[in-house]
Amino acid sequence: MAAAIQPVIKGARYFLAHTPGLVAYGSKPAREIARAPALAESIRARLRSYEDALSYPPNQVFLGAIDPDELSSMSRPWFLVKKEPRRRHPHGEIMPEEEFYAFMKHCDSAGLLWLEEEFLRTAGQRLQAHPLIKQTDPGGGKPFSTIEAQVGAQAALPLCLRDGRMVGCVFPGDKEDRSLAADLLLENLACKATASMALRTLLDDTGVQASAVDYLLNSGEEAVGDRYQRGGGNLAKAIGEACGCANAAGVDVKGFCAGPNHALLVAGSLIAGGVFRNVVVVGGCSLAKLGMKFQGHLKHGYPILEDVLAGFAILVARDDGRHPRLRLDSAGLHRVGTGSSQQAIFAALVAEPLERLRLRFGDVDKYATELHNPELTEPSGSGNVPLTNYRLIAALAAKRGEIGPGDIPTFVERHGMPGYAPTQGHVASAVPFLGHALDRIMAGALERAMFVAKGSLFLGRMTQMADGVSFIVERNPEQRKK
Repeated sequence: MAAAIQPVIKGARYFLAHTPGLVAYGSKPAREIARAPALAESIRARLRSYEDALSYPPNQVFLGAIDPDELSSMSRPWFLVKKEPRRRHPHGEIMPEEEFYAFMKHCDSAGLLWLEEEFLRTAGQRLQAHPLIKQTDPGGGKPFSTIEAQVGAQAALPLCLRDGRMVGCVFPGDKEDRSLAADLLLENLACKATASMALRTLLDDTGVQASAVDYLLNSGEEAVGDRYQRGGGNLAKAIGEACGCANAAGVDVKGFCAGPNHALLVAGSLIAGGVFRNVVVVGGCSLAKLGMKFQGHLKHGYPILEDVLAGFAILVARDDGRHPRLRLDSAGLHRVGTGSSQQAIFAALVAEPLERLRLRFGDVDKYATELHNPELTEPSGSGNVPLTNYRLIAALAAKRGEIGPGDIPTFVERHGMPGYAPTQGHVASAVPFLGHALDRIMAGALERAMFVAKGSLFLGRMTQMADGVSFIVERNPEQRKK
């Protein structure tokens, strides 16, 4: 029997869209505004400018301009630390909301998004200057009076900018089908657009032609479907279509926050089995989580920091002797009988695979877990999620006698990192560090990293189980020889 092909990860790229105008459509803000309409103005008064989003250190870490460990030396709150406000960074960009609305229009194959004609003309011209947007004039703008009439008749959902100015609207796909309601279609369209921009960036930066992509795995949390097939999905192919991947097939992989890790293991297995040569794992935003912690931010005098939509794209390919390997034999799995305590989950995802591979906890240079930005979660009482996870991993190392109890803080500092990702579930779970890990491994500054993601299966009310999956990415053995 022929030996399995070793999968490598050739690149990971990310995308942020600054969309303060959409914060009111996040699930939590929308529900609270419905109860107390005056909240809308309170939220609008605390929305950040595009310049502030560009200069925000965690956003720059997410896009590869700043190393995650550098955040530890920056005083909190980070939103008072102003870095150089640049749009493009080594791993991606932050797009302003005007251009993002125009790009959503470009991705809208069903014609459900209307934009005011002058707004679309201006934003469309700016979008055409983008190096990754090869398109003709989007056209199809509507007079403001026409849009206003549709919104006034409650036939469509208004689309507004940060200052509250209405510039468009979104129609339902079917007035009697809740699964095709305008707010859900806006979520799905935003997800498609953010993932598409991340994929375009990945292909451009790696030099891989769109036609060379064989298979796409979408790992987001959206539920694309209709009344008969809620969550039926395959946004993967829609994203591939938007990026010119004419030779690719694809499918969606769902696993709540652990979805990207599941998808990466599937991608690696498809490569190892010789089924495909190039598989891309993508994930778009979760608009529902926009502004999720806004009440804590208002209470503590913070700006509304959950104002960006994120996407990512990761290329898995056949071993080329150069790029970091995705070790399929390192897979850590939360099995049905594992149990849902945090100790049981981390024992299954971290301790068990390390023991199987005869590695010590310290042999993993960096652990990437749920990398939620604590500046987003702490004001609402949700704590510092990454720090809690790293302490649990360190405690397991102490339990195995590899470090002393007093060494836990040092272990956390050396093998962990501050959280910096937007609070968008699957986006924040482990994969934000992949771009940094690839850079460090290729430069010889990192030997291996473990990516640990957990999933909340109990949220669907079909089980009380949790979920989780982990894997190791490490330096290619051929590179070690050199």
